[in-house]
Amino acid sequence: MTGPKLDPVTLEVIRNALPAVANEMAADLQRTSYNMMIYEVRDFCTALLAPNGDLISQNVGGVSHFVADLGVIIVDGMKRYGKDGFKPGDVIITNHQAVAGQHLNNIVIYMPYFFKGELIMFTMVRAHWIDIGGMSTGFGAGPTVADPWQEGLQLDQIKIYEEGVLDEKMYRILKDNIRFPESSLGDMKSQMAACRLGTKRLDELFTKYGKETVLGAIDKIFAETEQKCRNIVAKLPDGVYEAAGALDDDGLVKDDPVKVHAKVTIKNGHMTIDLSGSSGERKAAINSRTLAGARVAYKALTAPLEAVNEGSFRALDVIIPEGNIMMARFPAPMSGWSAVIPTVVDCIVTALAPAMPDRVPAGHHGLLGGAVVFFGVHPQTGKRFVVQSLEGGGWGGRPTEDGESGTVSVCQGDVRNGSIEGIELKCPVLVEERALRMDSCGAGKHRGGLGLDMRVRNLVEGRWNFEHTKRAKCPPWGLWNGKPGEAGGYLLRLPGESDFTPARGAHVQVPIGAEAITRTGGGGGWGNPLEREPELVRRDVVEEFISAEVALRDYGVVLNAKREVDLEATKRQRSMMAG
Repeated sequence: MTGPKLDPVTLEVIRNALPAVANEMAADLQRTSYNMMIYEVRDFCTALLAPNGDLISQNVGGVSHFVADLGVIIVDGMKRYGKDGFKPGDVIITNHQAVAGQHLNNIVIYMPYFFKGELIMFTMVRAHWIDIGGMSTGFGAGPTVADPWQEGLQLDQIKIYEEGVLDEKMYRILKDNIRFPESSLGDMKSQMAACRLGTKRLDELFTKYGKETVLGAIDKIFAETEQKCRNIVAKLPDGVYEAAGALDDDGLVKDDPVKVHAKVTIKNGHMTIDLSGSSGERKAAINSRTLAGARVAYKALTAPLEAVNEGSFRALDVIIPEGNIMMARFPAPMSGWSAVIPTVVDCIVTALAPAMPDRVPAGHHGLLGGAVVFFGVHPQTGKRFVVQSLEGGGWGGRPTEDGESGTVSVCQGDVRNGSIEGIELKCPVLVEERALRMDSCGAGKHRGGLGLDMRVRNLVEGRWNFEHTKRAKCPPWGLWNGKPGEAGGYLLRLPGESDFTPARGAHVQVPIGAEAITRTGGGGGWGNPLEREPELVRRDVVEEFISAEVALRDYGVVLNAKREVDLEATKRQRSMMAG
């Protein structure tokens, strides 16, 4: 690694070239994919991996919680086929929950890369298909699905192409068991095209610099990334830090909270995250098999703006015992696998608030966005359609400023909501409203961000998917005397009804003219609300972020008829509230 072939300039070129390959793969995927979840919402990731499962690089802006469950797929594939079992032209498709426990819609396509006949790396794309059979349409089958086979097709390390030859029988099985074959199989071809582009760019890199230089650079990059993370953790006081949270229930058994407990141990620049105190696996489909919560939190705490690779996690140990809700054993159903992960991240970060009070925010909305899913058959064209979007919520107030509003969770990277124009153009629905929710933010010296209301009216008969409300009893918490934000949920109003009522369930049949609201939570407040500048409170009232009633109740700010701050009355009110 210190020889003339790996001078500092070459090292930096390779350091930037590897993420660039993954980023170009991502751009290619977006341009050629068929379904809005990929080309607009960006629910995917692209990556390069070593045969031992080490993560070489991942695209910037990919789904953050995919970072933990790529290497295990390669390790499993190597056990299945062996190093000599992969050939140029092979394309493997997999989504099996026994290996990387996620919902079945998250389809992985990967290809081997050979240099001078030697297996060197794999290019990989994981992307969200809108359907994989069973009850998978949209974001998955929901928490009440009984087992993985009801959710959809389990694909276990299948070679859909072998040495460049398509397996026609496997292709027909996929086509005949998916409601939207044009979309899903089109996405599969887009994933393959992105992987082929990745192998082409790798070949250019290895041809120019040689195998020893490139692999030596990767080793050096891993080591330097690890040291950077250790240096950050080493600044924190050694000790054991803990925090807990919960989902209201698992969607199957009411009033039985799904507990999350994080114990973080810091010692000499090394961090151990122990999640063994969290709930065990459930009969409801909110289980997963992932290290995502721990790894996302660690990356956010150490080097959030640095390119991610295997070195990013070498100074981290994660403890999740078998049978835990995040290390569930197949065939535990996993359709709602991601429900708990944002709360896990929040708990880990909150646990470290005493160690880094100048950096840790209050809790954010704690869910993977509000899912908007409506599907059916268009009466004019006779074709199936599906509306999909992910709506963001509020993030927690921060040590120096308010939380962001209407933003997807910490686990979702650059995921975005579907555009109103795109939704209405492609599907028979009308978006009546996408608006910030007044008073959804937690009060604080720095208030939380606001959640959203996304109101959609369906113009044809169809079915809605409503994920159950998961954090009403444990809303996004405040920090340092900040108040919690409001939780989200789902509301439905049928034709002829005057009021919206709470909704839950999957594949809920509705007539023409029904209206559904996807409501997302707000972030918790940071610091004592009585310390917030009265002028900032007044401005929030004018902007309709909060009501005048909340300004008085939570902040002690008195406004006159012209919505101006009455300084003397405010001083008296705050003095009385402070006790």
